[in-house]
Amino acid sequence: MTGLRLTIDDYLCVRWALGYKLEDHGWLLADFASFMEAAGATTVTSQLALAWATLPQDTLPSWWAARLRVVRGFARHLKAFDPATEIPPVGLLTARNRRAVPYLYSEAEVAALMSATASLRPALHAATHRTLIGLLKVTGMRLGEAIRLDRSDLDPDEGVLTIRDTKFAKSREVPLHASTVEALAEYAGLRDRHFPDPKTPSLLVSTAGKRLISQNVEYVFARLVRQAGLEPRSDRCRPRLHDFRHSLAVNILLGWYRQGLDVEAHLPLLSTFLGHTRPANTYWYLSAVPELLALAAERREQGWVVAS
Repeated sequence: MTGLRLTIDDYLCVRWALGYKLEDHGWLLADFASFMEAAGATTVTSQLALAWATLPQDTLPSWWAARLRVVRGFARHLKAFDPATEIPPVGLLTARNRRAVPYLYSEAEVAALMSATASLRPALHAATHRTLIGLLKVTGMRLGEAIRLDRSDLDPDEGVLTIRDTKFAKSREVPLHASTVEALAEYAGLRDRHFPDPKTPSLLVSTAGKRLISQNVEYVFARLVRQAGLEPRSDRCRPRLHDFRHSLAVNILLGWYRQGLDVEAHLPLLSTFLGHTRPANTYWYLSAVPELLALAAERREQGWVVAS
């Protein structure tokens, strides 16, 4: 292992110990180290960081800027040990971070994605991704939360899943439908037959019996999207794993409006279920989805008419 890779490991360990999640930093910095080795370079410079950050060339500028931020943080750490290190200046790559438009999955699209997992081999690989998609759909959890789930987080008798170590360092309990508990039990049986002596406490495992890696999951999901025939609805509206979370939230809100419920009074319940720190974060869905915005406006208008 090169000195640069050892320093990367030290950097990640320090940041993790301070409570930072840095879920993508590990593989990104490993890729940067490979880039440096291929270039025969031993010192991090702004020019090298910029050249790596703008790869691949056919992706979004916002992704380039995100890659450069990862190297900038590492370079600050590295400079304490190697004064020759250059810290890429802020503003070297600028990109307006536009929030993606939610891709709201229909039931048919979810079914197509889950059916597409049948093409994956071996059977455990297919079952893992089918189970993951199902969990994301019915719980609205984040991908990182699903990957971090341990077997002990599932209480099949109570039908409850405990989501720990969330984005905001809070835990929450999510109730599961009996059919979901049954599907998880079926998956656990297959997983345990493959790995009777588990290498990890993880609920969902890779074909190597280890915890899933987000980069690999995203790669497989892109393949399933193509196979299921799902197409982008615009440049900013493409099928993503995170959109299962959006779809659940929007469907719940739509249901409340159509039932004539007091959405504002119920919103804290949805915020708690999704793991938001405050209902204001959940209000974003009202403006992000035209149908919800129209229903909210109609409700306000009806309220005004009654009051007048």
